[in-house]
This record gives sequence, structure tokens and C-alpha cells, in this order.
Amino acid sequence: GPSGAPRSPYPPVPPRPGAPGLPPGPPAFDSSMASALEDDSRFQFVSVDELLALLGASAGDSIADVGSGTGFYTDRIAPYVGTVCAIDLQPAMHAYYAEKPSGVPTTVDRVTADVGRLPMRSDTLDGAFSTMTFHEFAEEGALAELERVLVEGSRFAVADWSAEGTGEVGPPQSERYDLAAAEELAEAAGFSVRRGQERRETFVMSLEA
Repeated sequence: GPSGAPRSPYPPVPPRPGAPGLPPGPPAFDSSMASALEDDSRFQFVSVDELLALLGASAGDSIADVGSGTGFYTDRIAPYVGTVCAIDLQPAMHAYYAEKPSGVPTTVDRVTADVGRLPMRSDTLDGAFSTMTFHEFAEEGALAELERVLVEGSRFAVADWSAEGTGEVGPPQSERYDLAAAEELAEAAGFSVRRGQERRETFVMSLEA
């Protein structure tokens, strides 16, 4: 782009490898720009209170943060649950998380994994949440894998950039889902939709395993 134009963390990144028999997924967030994920302006798109309400978790629950990145939301959800499994595909994101001045909470376990191949037994998680990363991994196989590791009746809370948004922030609109498409994917993978809402730039869902 023109000299001085802000650099996007999305387009330059090569697509992640697809699971066997599946096409490659969209680009992951550029880990060299991880510091952008620590900006409090993220709260204008989804708050901690909203995530907790969508998640419906209790103290003592084992929760996963899917696409945890630098742990921005992981750190803020952790005090209200038992343990958090911070799942991210990029080791560089986990490294950045560990180097933050606040460190990684003792109740958080960092796991490097593709959502389509989670290294955990079935029915082991009491819930999961994903903030602005659903579009990076959402296909039926990966969502079915996430549904597999969730306890029956537990919730998966999702907040992501919507294809109905302006596209002025976040990934290109071509890489996003709107709420209807996201709900269809989730239901095909075995989830039930408890709540879904399109908003100004994002959508939110509360899915039941």
C-alpha cells in the first residue's frame, strides 16, 4: 500500500495448513504484531462481562480459550473459572504471552494445537470461548472436534468479526462469516444455538454442546 499506510496483521500471512482432506484455513493473525492484541480498545467489540454471560461458566470449571493469542481475554476470564486451557496454533503467541510482565496465571495451561486436532480426551472441558478467531478455524471438522472435547450441555461462547460489518477494522470481509453462516456451521457440527446476535461490527453466539 502507500507509504505510511497502517500495516494489516492479516493479508501478508500464509494460510495455515488444512486438516487432512480439508482445504487450508484463512490466514492466522500475524504473530509479529502480537502487541496489537493487548490493546484495551478490544473491549469496544466484546467485554469480559459479555463473554462470561455467553459462557455461563462457574468457579471450578475447566475452560478453553480457542485461539488465545497473547492471553488478553484468557487472563480476564481465568479469575472466574477453575482452569483455562489456552489453545493457539502459533508458538510465537504463547511465547509472547509468557513474556508479558504479568506472566501466565498458574491456572492457565498453554497448548499449541490446531482446533481440528485437539490433544485431549472427549468430554473433558466444561466450556470454551473464542474472541475474534472463529473465522480462522471454523469448518465442520474443527467445530466437531471442539464439540467432542466439551461436556454435554456445556457452552461455547463466540465473538467474531461479522461479514455484515464495515470491514474498517479486523480481517477482510471475504474471510468472515455472518451470524447465519456461523450458526449453520455450528449446528452441522453438533452444537445447538442458545443465542445469536449480529451487532455493529461483530456477531456473538452462545452454543451448547
